[in-house]
Amino acid sequence: MFKKIYNLFSNDIGIDLGTANTLVYLKGHGIVINEPSVVAVNQKTGRIVAVGDQAKQMLGRTPPHIKAVRPLVDGVISDFEVTEEMLSYLVNKAEKISPKFFRPRVVVGVPSGVTNVEIRAVYDATKNAGAREVYIVEEPMAGAIGVRLPIKEPTGSMIVDIGGGTTDIAIISLAGVVNSKSLKIAGDKLNQDIITYLKEEFKLLIGEKTAESAKIAIGSVASDSHMEAEVRGRDLVTGLPRAVIITDSDLRGAMAGSFANLIDGIKEVLETTPPEILSDVMKNGIVLIGGGALVHGLGQVLEHTLRIPIYIAEDPLTAVARGTGIILEDIEYYREVLLTAQNELPPK
Repeated sequence: MFKKIYNLFSNDIGIDLGTANTLVYLKGHGIVINEPSVVAVNQKTGRIVAVGDQAKQMLGRTPPHIKAVRPLVDGVISDFEVTEEMLSYLVNKAEKISPKFFRPRVVVGVPSGVTNVEIRAVYDATKNAGAREVYIVEEPMAGAIGVRLPIKEPTGSMIVDIGGGTTDIAIISLAGVVNSKSLKIAGDKLNQDIITYLKEEFKLLIGEKTAESAKIAIGSVASDSHMEAEVRGRDLVTGLPRAVIITDSDLRGAMAGSFANLIDGIKEVLETTPPEILSDVMKNGIVLIGGGALVHGLGQVLEHTLRIPIYIAEDPLTAVARGTGIILEDIEYYREVLLTAQNELPPK
């Protein structure tokens, strides 16, 4: 009885807690927030100056006493207090859209392979941010639910979530993860590859934001494209500002090593998967989600290398957030896919 009243007078919120971006799903409204996982902190006072879009604009442009930080590194909380502040900001912003009497129920997506300590940190940070109930789900599982894969059926489904800090590779059957691997090769690593390449080949120092913009504009792993973009940075020889024109071929060379490691990671998961499930994957294909799925030509290269059909999910950036929303529709139905619920927390 009390549960029904709680559910009637409180919001249900799903959070895809990403290294690069955090998305928030509000039941009845869809995805209401999609902001960078960046927080600007005033180090003199210890107060939060800005969160999300505002804070990202400050990256590399702040005076010494203001520091723009990413509280999540490789999908894991590296700064508990700042993460708590960020979650509090996001939950409050979502609550303002549809004010309710009781505190919300929250489902949070985390990378696969997180430890009990990391699960506890996410749980505590979300609880302290104002949640009444907290449920935690692995991002590949939430993504598979978000793209409507048959996760509860006795058939193998494979999903590759290429995020900002980690790439999660998972094979799912009967509401469980049969085989998985988490790689530290994702959007942030590709940005670093571009920065290193331009430093070595062009003697040009650029920032992370510039590298990301170039990757989004002309990043490609297929040799059939011909794109170019201008990047600005500091000439390492003269120390003065300089602009250079780079092509998709330059970025392909910069990112080649990381994509080779990504393909090796997927092969490793396939090699250690039971043959019956492997035959399902060969028939059903692999679904790509996350921002990395949008890199031009990645699907064709993977299909050619692995000889398995590759499907890029519709709107791959929001798949995990949509999955948390579907879980919120019927938490009892999806209870077995949750890493932890209210009364099943790992010890401190």
